[in-house]
Amino acid sequence: MRRIAWGLLLLFAFAIPWEYSLDLGDPLGNIARLVGLFVLLAAIPAVLASGRLRAPGPMLWLALAFYLWLCCSYFWTIAPLATLDKLRGYFQEMMILWLVWEFADDARDLRALLRVFVAGSWVLALLTVANFATAQAVAEQIRFVAAGQDPNDVARFLDLGFPLAALLINSERRWPWRLLAAGYLPLGLVAVLLTASRGGFLAAVVALVGSSLLLAYGHPKRVLAGALALPPMAFMLWLMIPRGTFERLATVSELLHGGDLNRRLNIWQAGWHAFARAPFFGTGAGSFVAAAGLAPVDTAHNTALSIAVAGGLCALFLASLIVAAALWSITQTHGPLKWAMAVSLAVWVTTSLVATVEESRTTWLLLALIALAGRLSVEEPEELAACFPDSAPLREFAAATEPIL
Repeated sequence: MRRIAWGLLLLFAFAIPWEYSLDLGDPLGNIARLVGLFVLLAAIPAVLASGRLRAPGPMLWLALAFYLWLCCSYFWTIAPLATLDKLRGYFQEMMILWLVWEFADDARDLRALLRVFVAGSWVLALLTVANFATAQAVAEQIRFVAAGQDPNDVARFLDLGFPLAALLINSERRWPWRLLAAGYLPLGLVAVLLTASRGGFLAAVVALVGSSLLLAYGHPKRVLAGALALPPMAFMLWLMIPRGTFERLATVSELLHGGDLNRRLNIWQAGWHAFARAPFFGTGAGSFVAAAGLAPVDTAHNTALSIAVAGGLCALFLASLIVAAALWSITQTHGPLKWAMAVSLAVWVTTSLVATVEESRTTWLLLALIALAGRLSVEEPEELAACFPDSAPLREFAAATEPIL
């Protein structure tokens, strides 16, 4: 049963980046929600059959405390129906932490999860480019996105794939897997630009700078190759991407210096007033729109503010501890893996400043990968170093001693 649960977990991680592009309607929901249900149905009997449960780490205990506090907020929420809906959603997303912690046993499992996440990001990027390729879209749009997705969310999901792909380029020894990772970098960049998401573009800059440093780590020839490849790639992007898309991205500096961040300042002001009315306990999970007096289609556009309004300072403190636990896990790792996890978390933090990402499967999958990397660095550091070598000699040693999957 554990093998079945593990296989379904890999399929689940693969589906998460593009989940909203395949929605089966009520009551099934999107593809990731459906696969997640099957994973849970396989995971529970697998744990019961094995008669053991892996001891939870700090991040799992903190996530449980965070969820239980949000459950308590139902007793004082101003929007009971919205709170119930959010609690159901939080459970579906936060269970990823436990699933990865329980069923990923070694460094090869971590690498497998990274592979399927990058493969899922490939699907999302291809769907976005396919939307751009339609004649009607090219004629009428300046923002392009995979069907069923939000452009800002797509850019955020794609950004997280860059440092993970760069890590795999450094660590993979079989050319199909390396090609999968290397091919994602240009394809993902094209897809991010096509979304015309300004916040996603800024996060992409963070991700690509970090990925470039990771790729250059111990490989000085790559720096020269990258410098030579930049001009022709920039020229190709200039020819491919519509002018209107570039013009929208060019307004980033205007928004930062004199604009209202596309109405976000007004939303944040309303959210701050809502927080000030219930600073300690909040107004209930999922109540941000009602508490701030916004339209139903609005969101907080800031993760910390959304959590503070919903659960007060108590929830914000617990959420901060979860991020601190992720940072602690990163400090336990070494070499390229440490850098890749750090860049991924930096990208997530960047996007959380202008987006509401606490209720996102991608968020909790990233946190699960970071927690797993930290655990493995303590339990089996040699195997982890073999999977993600940080030098040419170590790479040769790993190639000679580790079976290739």
